[in-house]
Amino acid sequence: MTSASIDVLVAGAGAAGLAAALSASDSDLDVVVVETSPSFRSSSNTAMSTSMVPAAGSRWQSAAGIEDSPQQFYADIMSKTKGQADPVIARALTNIAPELVEWMADSVNVPFELVTDFRYPGHSVDRCLAVPDRSGATMHRHMLESVGHRSTITLMNPMRLESIDIRSSGFITCVVEGPDHVRETVTTRSVVIATNGFAAHGDLVSQHLPEIEHALYHGGSESKGDSLVLGEQINADVAFLDSYQGHGSVAIPHGVIMTWAAVMQGAVLVNREGVRFGDETVGYSEYAVPVLEQPGGFAWVVLDERINAACSVFKDYRDLLNAGGIRWSATVEGLASIVGAESEPLGSTLKTAASLACESTPDSFGRVFTTEPLTPPYGAVKVTGALFHTQGGLLVDGDARVLSGGTPINGVYAAGGAAAGISGHGASGYLAGNGLLSALGLGYLAGRHVAQVHNPTIEINRDEE
Repeated sequence: MTSASIDVLVAGAGAAGLAAALSASDSDLDVVVVETSPSFRSSSNTAMSTSMVPAAGSRWQSAAGIEDSPQQFYADIMSKTKGQADPVIARALTNIAPELVEWMADSVNVPFELVTDFRYPGHSVDRCLAVPDRSGATMHRHMLESVGHRSTITLMNPMRLESIDIRSSGFITCVVEGPDHVRETVTTRSVVIATNGFAAHGDLVSQHLPEIEHALYHGGSESKGDSLVLGEQINADVAFLDSYQGHGSVAIPHGVIMTWAAVMQGAVLVNREGVRFGDETVGYSEYAVPVLEQPGGFAWVVLDERINAACSVFKDYRDLLNAGGIRWSATVEGLASIVGAESEPLGSTLKTAASLACESTPDSFGRVFTTEPLTPPYGAVKVTGALFHTQGGLLVDGDARVLSGGTPINGVYAAGGAAAGISGHGASGYLAGNGLLSALGLGYLAGRHVAQVHNPTIEINRDEE
C-alpha cells in the first residue's frame, strides 16, 4: 500500500464529480477523481440522461423574453413535491442554477440551448437547458474534455473510494482501491462523495423502494449505495431514502428511453386491451408504477407523424427509430393488431382523445389535451416502467457539506445521487432535470466551497441566497 497527499479527492466521475472537480480546479487546487466503473463514459446515469438542466433566470431565458426567477422555480419544486422537498437544498440549487449553467457554458464549454419545443410536467415556464442532441453522453463528453485540459485534475479509473477517516488534525485519510485489490492511502483536506445512489443494489431497493423493486433498472451498474456505506463510517445524516426517479416509457426489448416529450406533444399510453389508464401528463416518474400495474407489466405509446418529427431531436429517439422500435399502421385495425387489442376499444380510446384535442375540458382522468389530435398513420412503441435512480442519500447543507447530527462535517461533501435531493418522497415529486441539477449544482457548490476553505480570501457571492 502506498500513500499520497492531495488537495481534493472526488469519488465519482459523473456529472456531480466532474462539476466538483472542475469547480475546485478553477482555483488551481490539485484534484484527484476516482471512478469505479470502467464503462462510465457510456453507462453512467449522466451519460444515460437527456442532458436536461433547469435554471430560472438564465441568460437564455432573457434572450427568449421569458420571465422567470429562482423564487418561481422554488415554488414549482414545492408544488410538485407537495412541500416535501428539503427547503435548504432546494433554495441552494434554485439560487445557484443560473450561475451554474452559465459557468458550464463559458468555462466547461457545454453547448447549452433552451428547450422551448415542449415543457415537462411541473415546470411553469420553459427553463430547461440541454445540449442540441438532448444526450447526456454528449454533455458528459464535453465535461470530460474540459477535465482533460486541466493539468490540476487527475482521473483514475477503475478505482473505488473504500473508506473515510476524519482526523483530529483536520485532515482526512481515505483508502482507495484499484485493480487487483491494490490499495492506496490518500491524505486530503476535502473529499467529495459523488458515487450516485443505490438503485443498482437490489436489497436496498427492496428495503426503501418496494413499489418499484421489480421494475427494469435503467441506470449505472455501480450505483450500489457506496455513499451510504461511506456515510455510515462518518456518522452522516441521511434523508429521503424512499425517493426515486422512475420512468413510464422505456422501450422494450430495446432498453432505450421513449422520450416523454411525445406525451407532452399529444401521445397517449394504452395497455394491451387498447385503453388508457391515467393522466399521462402528471409526469414520467410517477407513471412508472401505473405502467407496471397493467396486464403483463407493459403499455404502448401511441403517436403520429407530427409527434415523430417533434421527437426526432432526441438522440435516444433516433436510436429507437433506427432499431425498429416504432411500428406503424395506417389504420386503427392495424394498430390494434400491433398492440394485441381489439379494434373497438382502441378506436374508442383514440376517438375520445381526439374529441378533446385543443380543448380546455379535462378527460375522465384529468388530462387536458392541448395539442392537435392524433392522425394516421399511427406509431406504437412497447414500453415498461423503470427505475432510473434514487433521490435520497446523505443530507447536506447549502454548500453541499455532509451533515452529522445537523452539523456540517468539515471537509466532507456530497453531490448528485449520493446526496439527498429535492424530489421529496416517493416518485411523484420528481421534476424533469432534478437529478442533473442536484448533481451539477451540488458538485459546483462543493468545489466552490472547497476552494474558499483552501483560500479564505476567495469570496463567495451569496447575495441571491
